[in-house]
Amino acid sequence: MSVISPNGRYIAHAYDDGRKVPYRNKILTVLDLDGYNDQPLTADLDRSVSDIQWAGNGRKIYFKYDDNGERKVGRVSLEKATEFVLSDIGGSSLGRPYLSGSYTVSKNEIIAYTHGTAHRPADVAVKDLRGLRVLTSLNEDLLANRVLGEVNEIRYPSSFDGTEIQGWYITPPGYEPGEMYPLILEIHGGPHSSYGPQFTAELQRFAAEGYVVFYNNYRGSSGYGEDFALLLQYKYSSEEDFADHMSGVDELINQGIADSNNLFITGGSAGGIATAYAIGLTDRFRAAVVAKPVINWVSKVLTADSYIYQIPYQFPGMPWDEYEHYWKRSPLSLVGNVSTPTMLITGEEDQRTPISETEQFYQALKLRKIDSIMVRVPGSFHGIAGRPSRLNAKVDNILAWFDRYRSID
Repeated sequence: MSVISPNGRYIAHAYDDGRKVPYRNKILTVLDLDGYNDQPLTADLDRSVSDIQWAGNGRKIYFKYDDNGERKVGRVSLEKATEFVLSDIGGSSLGRPYLSGSYTVSKNEIIAYTHGTAHRPADVAVKDLRGLRVLTSLNEDLLANRVLGEVNEIRYPSSFDGTEIQGWYITPPGYEPGEMYPLILEIHGGPHSSYGPQFTAELQRFAAEGYVVFYNNYRGSSGYGEDFALLLQYKYSSEEDFADHMSGVDELINQGIADSNNLFITGGSAGGIATAYAIGLTDRFRAAVVAKPVINWVSKVLTADSYIYQIPYQFPGMPWDEYEHYWKRSPLSLVGNVSTPTMLITGEEDQRTPISETEQFYQALKLRKIDSIMVRVPGSFHGIAGRPSRLNAKVDNILAWFDRYRSID
């Protein structure tokens, strides 16, 4: 995006360097109005910026960026001095705990923004010279009398190479320390996106049904620098991100929080790929729910709407030239190892991860006589939970599947 300064002299612009890699930081730069004399202002931040807004005096520029599981607002001067402004922006992604939120800056630099927490979706807040004030309580009539699960941060080394991974786990209401609970590992999509300690109707529902819910920002996630995001270049999915997930699961088992005999796994889109790949590498999960996945990268890149971008940026060559590479990254290559009961959920009109991907995995599992079921969502595209009724139906299906295989002693 590009924004002209209040005095009409400059253009603020977010750009990347154009390399054909799956993730590149967007850097805030300022150019003269004629498009020349560009000056990068946030190159040293090592975070991707968005939502650029000028201060009224034309000497500072505000922007959003993700950083270690938080969506933040920063500010940079034309002299390249970067400042942190606020970090509790969020609350506009209701289903899963994706980083979200919006803000606006007045001429005299009063900031209005969506204020989110782990226990409440967005309220309107203002930050000015008097400090920070939350102006609304929009969901108190719905949530004030409900007990939600507590959201806890966890950091741990990946067993693959020691890389530190940040994650969170939600404990059920009434959680008793020392008691071990069934655990759901929920994997975010992208993979270049981020979760955080945000309100999440979907995961809180899982917790309300007695599960500890674990989610993380595995290698490849945004908000940890460009090098971290590119750790999965040509490797998604692989044993590397699998290790990031399982190391967190094992940490929660070692802490006496999760029951090692009651583990479940789910994820959507890129998280669905990781889920399908994981059950080809381990039999530790009692059941899995794979939502809108890629199962065969060769067929996916030749049928989905993202092929023009995906092939040159996420693969080393064309599928007919690099077939072994595509196949190694495909969960279908591991289906001969799968023993985990598996539910698949995909929208029938999905153009990003076409339902033909789901059908391939479902039929392969049936040929292997693995307990499996396919849920087709009529009229739904990639956002299968875009309507409240469909979000409820999605969660109901997942819980019904997991409860079928949950061991209750």
